[in-house]
Amino acid sequence: MAKAMILAAGQGTRVRPLTKNVPKPMVPILGRPVLEYLIEHLARFGVNEIMINVAFNHHKIEDYFRDGHRWGVEIGYSYEGVRDHGEIVPKALGSAGGMRRIQDFGGFFDETTLVICGDALIDLDIRAALDEHRHKKALASVVTLEVPREQVQNYGVVVTDADGRVKSFQEKPKPAVSISTLASTGIYIFEPEVIDLIPPGREFDIGSELFPLLVAEERPFYAQTRFFNWIDIGRLTDYWAVLQRVLRGEIAQMDMPGTEVRPGVWVGLNTSIEWDSVQIVGPVYIGSGVRIDPGVSVIGPTWIGHGSHLRAGARVERSILFEYTRVGEGQRFSEKILSPQYCVDRSGDTLYVGDDRTELRWGDARG
Repeated sequence: MAKAMILAAGQGTRVRPLTKNVPKPMVPILGRPVLEYLIEHLARFGVNEIMINVAFNHHKIEDYFRDGHRWGVEIGYSYEGVRDHGEIVPKALGSAGGMRRIQDFGGFFDETTLVICGDALIDLDIRAALDEHRHKKALASVVTLEVPREQVQNYGVVVTDADGRVKSFQEKPKPAVSISTLASTGIYIFEPEVIDLIPPGREFDIGSELFPLLVAEERPFYAQTRFFNWIDIGRLTDYWAVLQRVLRGEIAQMDMPGTEVRPGVWVGLNTSIEWDSVQIVGPVYIGSGVRIDPGVSVIGPTWIGHGSHLRAGARVERSILFEYTRVGEGQRFSEKILSPQYCVDRSGDTLYVGDDRTELRWGDARG
């Protein structure tokens, strides 16, 4: 079939504060890391040898996935870091540089390899993508999707000829100067010879450096335009929008946990909810150990993480509450991402507990 590499060494700065303490691929969707859905999807297509490059907060990924046997796959890790004044500190080598490091160490890339960014949900037909790559005798393939012109600056874009061969590539262009609206989805297929083009021992990026090199050298480099769900969590605003779609049931293969106690309302174990005196309008998920006091309103799509506490008269609508979040009595939160430490609105503006710019009251339900 093929091997796979998942890119997971970045800092995830555009989704802070969600990534303050966890790597971006570990940001939860329906209570499970984004990366878990990717690994399950690879396993579904028989791709069972997976390398993950890691750097920032790498233990969070390694401690969760370990050797991968729970998912029927084999997972290896490549840590990217340097020694600085006696301390080992993370330092990502770039998406392509990380591949070269793995190859120089143990020669992992000895057959066709699927390379995937670890921060998106996908339902790509991997077998069809590999078949097209091999049929065209491509050295490299990039899976693309059309995006609105105003969004091109978030992606790398490609121009192809009639056969799909990539003729030019721009990394995150401004809409006014973009040559195309065909965006790279961060899903690549490489033959082992591609790795030889990457300079060893230094930072090197797939989009801004490797792809222009492939074009300049006129290597067999193709874009595939496939129809599939690609849900990118590149920015904080994407995360809120993705959760809303998932809770509405718009994304296949993403089942709500818990028990559906009434239409559109799922509940985990051992909750304390005053059902007779609360208003809950689905789709809503209420995690285990959640306490909801009398007079509370929860309007979906809303996710309430385990151990949270909504105090009397509070109203939460179209929001995501991470585990152990306490909402103060009579407080109203609409279209927010809320944790015990911070509150983020859907445009990405962040407030922290105790911030004197707001009268909103929330905190840690464990206290």
